Amino acid sequence: MKKFFHRPLVWVLLAVVVVTAYNCGSNEQSSQNSTVKTETMAAASSGAFLDHRDSVPSQQQYSGPLFVLSHDYPTAVNPVVNPSWQKALNGQPISSANVFAYMDSLKTFVAPRVLPFFNNHDQWTAAKYGWFNEPWMGSQREAILGSYLGNGNPANMFKTLKEDEAGYALVLYDSVAAYTVGQIWGKTGQKVNLLNNATQFSEGSVIVKLAFSNVNYPQWPVMQGAQTFSVYDTIATTENPAPGYQVRKVSFFQMDVIVKDSKAAPKTGWVYSTFVYDKDAKGGMWDKIVPLGAMWGNDPNVNSPLAPPYPKLSETVINPKAPAYSTETLGWGGRLSGPNDGAVSQEAIDINTGKVYKNLALSSCMSCHLPAQDAFASFLLPAPFPKQTDTGFYVYTPGSANWKLWFRDNAGNVPFDSGQVSMDYDMVMAFKSVPAFEAAQPSGQNNMLKANIESVTKFRRHHTKSQFWH
Repeated sequence: MKKFFHRPLVWVLLAVVVVTAYNCGSNEQSSQNSTVKTETMAAASSGAFLDHRDSVPSQQQYSGPLFVLSHDYPTAVNPVVNPSWQKALNGQPISSANVFAYMDSLKTFVAPRVLPFFNNHDQWTAAKYGWFNEPWMGSQREAILGSYLGNGNPANMFKTLKEDEAGYALVLYDSVAAYTVGQIWGKTGQKVNLLNNATQFSEGSVIVKLAFSNVNYPQWPVMQGAQTFSVYDTIATTENPAPGYQVRKVSFFQMDVIVKDSKAAPKTGWVYSTFVYDKDAKGGMWDKIVPLGAMWGNDPNVNSPLAPPYPKLSETVINPKAPAYSTETLGWGGRLSGPNDGAVSQEAIDINTGKVYKNLALSSCMSCHLPAQDAFASFLLPAPFPKQTDTGFYVYTPGSANWKLWFRDNAGNVPFDSGQVSMDYDMVMAFKSVPAFEAAQPSGQNNMLKANIESVTKFRRHHTKSQFWH
């Protein structure tokens, strides 16, 4: 059963002559504010706005500040007028001719609020710089960065990666995007509102995802010179094999900046751009975060082969100068997918023919986000949900009708499955926050969602080693 959040009534104090009546109204307003404050505090303690896991480092292990969740979501949105990224297109459709100017404008736009994360991290908080985080993720966030496990890469996924790698992610919504987060969750996070297009993001919404690798230089040579941070987690590496919770080093290696831009992307409404770390790029740290590429659609009319040479794509552009490692995990037919995104399966089995595929590129940034909807009725990848009895990862036949369902150019308000509510390509909300909320509800509610999430977890355990999952 779907749950809906009903917006609280707005108390209006009428100007009256009688002082006692005014005082009564003031007392009612004060009482309501107190109630909301109490509910918000309860939400924080019950999980909606929990900052991070209860496993925290001692002062001897780590003396810096711990992560604080930013969840005072805006209740109004200021329209974004003539943004810099649209100016960068010079009135032309987005294409290979102007996409890197578009990406550069996005990078410049987020720089004043993202760079302090790198340059003065101990003084940086999401709230201080106008960013917001998704709710119900506290039990999955480690305590220092507030990051949670993203996609891991098994050994040899990259030519230079010789051990299993875990990726950590931190997602930041700007104030325009956070308005929608607030419409879904309200001030307490205790109900999910799916009514009246609440899940649809406003034009100009910007979402940033920072990604970190737990395999650093010299174990992973391409991470040489990458900026490192601390996390408090359990995953052992060659560099730090100690068991249990430890302060561990991670390297920043990917930044995604996605923007709701229906002018540039009239079919899907979104432009996804991915930047990656390039140790050989000239300049400082920020200069070494270079474009991997951008996409604004899934090129549904291009039925790509499984190996190069690929037909030209019209809705993805890849930077020919991107570092080699970052192009090893591009998606189907060369569609955009970064090294932290899990678009390649080292081994997959065709569910129809039994054929075994090695290093199958089977996704893209947008195809993975396409099934974002309230019920999570379809898998993130072009495959059925894994069964508990499966001994391998079964996929639909590449290029088949079932496969291509994941490569449609749906608008953000069109659900992947008929009868569901689309979450406007926000897979973080659909795959992370909503299931975490559901998991906190009494048993027996939304059993299909819980079963499907467990199937995803089983798949990820099978493909990225059980040590990656708590």
